[in-house]
Amino acid sequence: MFESLSKKKERAEELKNLLSDHEILKDRALYQKYAKELSSNSSILQRYDDYLLCEQEKSKLELMLNEKHEQDFIELAKSEICELDSKLSNIKSELEQMLVEDDPDANRNVIMEIRAGTGGLEASLFAADLFRMYSKYAQERGWKVDVMNTSTSEAGGIKEVVLSVEGSGVYKRFQYESGTHRVQRVPSTESQGRIHTSAVTVAVLPEAEEIDVNIESKDIRVDVYRSSGHGGQSVNTTDSAVRITHIPTDIVVTCQDERSQLKNKIKAMKVLRSRIFDKVRQEYANKISKNRKSQVGSGDRSEKIRTYNFPDRRVTDHRIGLTIHKLEAVLQGDLEEIITGLMVADKKARLERL
Repeated sequence: MFESLSKKKERAEELKNLLSDHEILKDRALYQKYAKELSSNSSILQRYDDYLLCEQEKSKLELMLNEKHEQDFIELAKSEICELDSKLSNIKSELEQMLVEDDPDANRNVIMEIRAGTGGLEASLFAADLFRMYSKYAQERGWKVDVMNTSTSEAGGIKEVVLSVEGSGVYKRFQYESGTHRVQRVPSTESQGRIHTSAVTVAVLPEAEEIDVNIESKDIRVDVYRSSGHGGQSVNTTDSAVRITHIPTDIVVTCQDERSQLKNKIKAMKVLRSRIFDKVRQEYANKISKNRKSQVGSGDRSEKIRTYNFPDRRVTDHRIGLTIHKLEAVLQGDLEEIITGLMVADKKARLERL
């Protein structure tokens, strides 16, 4: 814990020097980024300074005890040391809580990708159910949802949908949704009444800002083609759909939901930045911590995280062993009990690691 705090303190000094640099002052976006980073750590560093000051006072008093002093002075020093120990213990607990809640990405918007997995048509229908579930939850919280790309199937299903969600604390609450969501129900096309199991994968990426990821024009290939599916009169009449390939990482992003080629390109670049940003974050996390794939929030898309069982009207989150019997309400966007449970479990796991 103290190693992490020490690094934060070093970084704060580095940021102060950067913010006084003339070149940085000329770059408004970079200046704002550094200023925001410095401000976000001010509270925890102030408390860390309090801790260090208490330690210094305690060390001075302990040195004095080794010298010759009157008994009254010794008793007073011992009493003050006892008070400082209590104060240090309290500050340490506060610092632990602050570190656990310290997430620089918490208030980022997100790019959410929902894809039908195993189960064919039934999987695409469930993907549409999850899309509605997340959209309604976002609407209840006053968040803005913008569909960026959609690939539909027959009977109202969705093969894939990419959407952005904007608002306060979006990533903080949606980050735990990454993984495989499994559904158990009788498909509407099944005449025998047998229960089928299908799966949908969800990926939640913190939205990257332009300053977070530098994409060189030479590193991307942009292809345009005619849109297909829903989209109004311009569909199949203009080359408005956009496909962007990031050559160094081989990440491919497509967008065709807008009638304007320019708007589709802007949206596609937004998704591309977030995918690259997420890739860099995941690689960095893998290098510095073997505990990244903890009980909650591993972000592994192949991990089965939740089961929606229609016959029993049951939803089970396997990471925290939570089962609730209100399936219909959950699919209507009532996710608060599940998300709160995940946040509490994540906080507990982080405290244990500290």
